[in-house]
Amino acid sequence: MAKIAALSGFPEWLPAERLVEQHVIDVFREVAELHGFSGIETRAVEPLEQMLRKGEIDKEVYVLRRLHAEEEDSAPQSGEDRSRVLGLHFDLTVPLARYVLEHQNDLAFPLRRFQIQKVWRGERPQDGRFREFYQADLDVIGQDSLPGHIEAEVAIVMAEILDRLPMPAFTLHANTRRLSEGFFRSIGISDHSAVLRSLDKLPKIGDEAVRALLLEETGASPEQAQACLDFAAIRTRDASFADRVRELGGHGEMVEQGIAELSAVLERVEAAVPGVIMADLSIARGLDYYTGTVFETFVEGHEALGSICSGGRYDSLAADNRHTYPGVGLSIGLSRLVSRIISAGLAAPTRKVPTCVLVSVADEEQRHLSDAVARALRGRGIPCEVAPTAAKFGKQIRYADRRGIPFIWFPGADGGADEVKDIRSGEQSTADAASWEPPAEDRIVRVLPAGEGATA
Repeated sequence: MAKIAALSGFPEWLPAERLVEQHVIDVFREVAELHGFSGIETRAVEPLEQMLRKGEIDKEVYVLRRLHAEEEDSAPQSGEDRSRVLGLHFDLTVPLARYVLEHQNDLAFPLRRFQIQKVWRGERPQDGRFREFYQADLDVIGQDSLPGHIEAEVAIVMAEILDRLPMPAFTLHANTRRLSEGFFRSIGISDHSAVLRSLDKLPKIGDEAVRALLLEETGASPEQAQACLDFAAIRTRDASFADRVRELGGHGEMVEQGIAELSAVLERVEAAVPGVIMADLSIARGLDYYTGTVFETFVEGHEALGSICSGGRYDSLAADNRHTYPGVGLSIGLSRLVSRIISAGLAAPTRKVPTCVLVSVADEEQRHLSDAVARALRGRGIPCEVAPTAAKFGKQIRYADRRGIPFIWFPGADGGADEVKDIRSGEQSTADAASWEPPAEDRIVRVLPAGEGATA
């Protein structure tokens, strides 16, 4: 057989690594459901013309077609009709908008939805960026209106999810469109979108290069450009950002509304999940799309990874002739986060397989005894498997040890008592499959931060 070439951008985890990914998925689901969010799953494809309405670059979209499709069903050329062409979804927002409109008569609003699903993007694979990956979204969608306090509520739920994951401390950075736009207008710059585009480049090109962009592309004076940079440098853990904005010349109704909105979010999130929220007025990405608070999340010691979770308030997820559907949403690039947890050794499972007990087989004629033990253990929720062959017991013990299975069970022969052995300590004792319990920490696989008992 010819050597198989690796296909970059499509992660395939080993079994122990998949346990880490599954743990992250389970934590997201459990916390979301604890707060009353319902899980949904949408189809993997959407009409190409619908996906491109969001303004994404069409080169990133994977087009779906049959191998023997007729000529008219093939990928459209420039200017051709895209209404019949299907593409794999590149995020979960476009499918959500379609889902809400299609099922609006059957949904109760506000809709509290979470979604964990694979998406596909045809971009260049690199560290933490894939062409196929899991995305995990959390949204509250209203019909015609949505209370402002939902912005903080969704942030709190996401912060609780992140707080339960096996990773270093994180910070949720927040800004609001009204505050940024109001400040730029108050200092005399009308093209706030151009300012946001320039400030968005700060992490990559630095202050001086952004200053040049502000002068060239927004028509700002040197004083205005400096005020924008000073505004973007404001970061506080409390509402003291407001005084600094005013000191820089921020004034007017829009500025004060923005201050009130951001202050309320900081106060509510800090009360629920202390120490994770920060006002960061440098956040610019997405402010041309989001209409309220916007969030980005960074992990301590892994800032180069970029934001692992972002989102905010949008007042027009979807609309028809009867209703508009505002929402607040946050999204985790789940595979990207899992990739860093694994590659940096931030966490690992307590063992490499789910199996807690290997039931040995003395000989093939007595396999039915081993099967009966396994059924009894599984009936009480203890993960187990039966040895694949009736090899010598020493070989079966080595098999369990290689796989990281902590216990091996020896069914009693000729009416004798069963025994169970802890492979790690060598301790062996009689046991009854109807009542024996492993230590609580061994019953199921747990994913722990590095240094807390996880396997290598």
